[in-house]
Amino acid sequence: MTDGLPRPRRLYAIGAISAGTALVVVDGAIATVALPTIARDLNVPDSAAVAVVTVYQLVLVMTLLPFSGLGDRIGLKRLYQGGQLVFTVATVLCFFAHSLPFLLIVRGVQALGAAAALSVSSALLRSIYPAKQLGRGLGINSVVVSSSAAIAPTLGGVVLGFGNWPWVFASAVPFAIVSLLLGRSLPDVPAQSGRFDVQGAVMCAAMFGLVIGGLESAVHGDSPVVSAAIVLVGAAIGVIYVRRERGEVAPILPVDLVARPVLALSTIGAFTAFVATMTVLLSLPFRLQASYGLSPQQVGAAIAPWPLTTMFVAPVAGWLSDRYPAGLLGGIGMAVAIAGLSCLALLPADATYIDIAWRMALTGAGFGMFLSPNARLIIGSAPRERAAAAGGLISTTRMTGQTIGATLVAALLALGWGGGATPALVAAGLALVAGICSLARLNPAIRNPPREEAADAQPGAQVR
Repeated sequence: MTDGLPRPRRLYAIGAISAGTALVVVDGAIATVALPTIARDLNVPDSAAVAVVTVYQLVLVMTLLPFSGLGDRIGLKRLYQGGQLVFTVATVLCFFAHSLPFLLIVRGVQALGAAAALSVSSALLRSIYPAKQLGRGLGINSVVVSSSAAIAPTLGGVVLGFGNWPWVFASAVPFAIVSLLLGRSLPDVPAQSGRFDVQGAVMCAAMFGLVIGGLESAVHGDSPVVSAAIVLVGAAIGVIYVRRERGEVAPILPVDLVARPVLALSTIGAFTAFVATMTVLLSLPFRLQASYGLSPQQVGAAIAPWPLTTMFVAPVAGWLSDRYPAGLLGGIGMAVAIAGLSCLALLPADATYIDIAWRMALTGAGFGMFLSPNARLIIGSAPRERAAAAGGLISTTRMTGQTIGATLVAALLALGWGGGATPALVAAGLALVAGICSLARLNPAIRNPPREEAADAQPGAQVR
């Protein structure tokens, strides 16, 4: 079997994956700037408008792992391109959304298309690059994620300055079109034989959907008892599902990986870090528009220094993690992030753009220093044959954390605490938890890697 794709096909395939990755990141992040406008235009409360982001992320969380298993059965390339097509069609429907319920349905369909593509992108990358260049490929993909996140707020602000809010969602369509056009060059990975675990996929989606949906219902609903019952049902399904997955050779939910202490700590740290980032980034537009009188364009420009700084810091942190313990780098990163979040909480009433920008840059640098080494540790600690599952674990943890963060912001807004310093202080507390998890990995008993990681480590490199 050929090791990677030949040139120039490899370059076209890289372009297809990069455009698809940018599509998911931009569409997930760009809506943040438009939320106050959507709430005003559709005549709904700010806390209800947050559901535009929450629904998108919830559907992603529910379907990422099941779609990953489905891709193995029907073909990675077919699922990837099908997802792009579904996303494009759903985006057109955004222009017909004149009520929040219809918009939420469309966003759910968008998320289905995005999840289908995202679920198999890591597996496709493994077939695009030669084995010795896979790390470089993952690095390029990381830069695409960071740069897309940096572009999204500014792009959203510019679009709102010239058009109505549906055009904000349409901004991601060019990425889908490019990915579809270049998608013919993607590797034709043969579909695997065997039965797709439909029951496991349904239980996985139900577990995530009920727990997170119940929490969201508690924010927007009128019956705390019903919301609590939904969460409890989801938790009960989760208990049964986890027990079931323990008996599977290749479980959809990678319970075999999170049973390892180093992976468990890394996953918990990543989860709390993503909750923290979403809590700040989603609440900030409301604070900056209501308390500081900034326009949507100015809000986008004020948020941009965070992902821009992360874009430069994350690759450097990844390079450093080859030489220094990821636990130490993560602890330093979270200390920097806590400092930045504390400064954001104490933002003066007469703050200028510079006052906001340096605080955002400091916070973004801290999270960039944490997340890149943390992801590397998760991938490196997994057995070689479970590397794809480890990649799915990272994606699901990220989306779950961001979805919980969006739900938390909705709760704070509903309580009247979302437009001030509270979200930044809550995020600082979550960052502290992530830092503790990171430093705990410096314990020699936890740092001792499984044999697979030691085998994958480069000669002379420290094992973390």
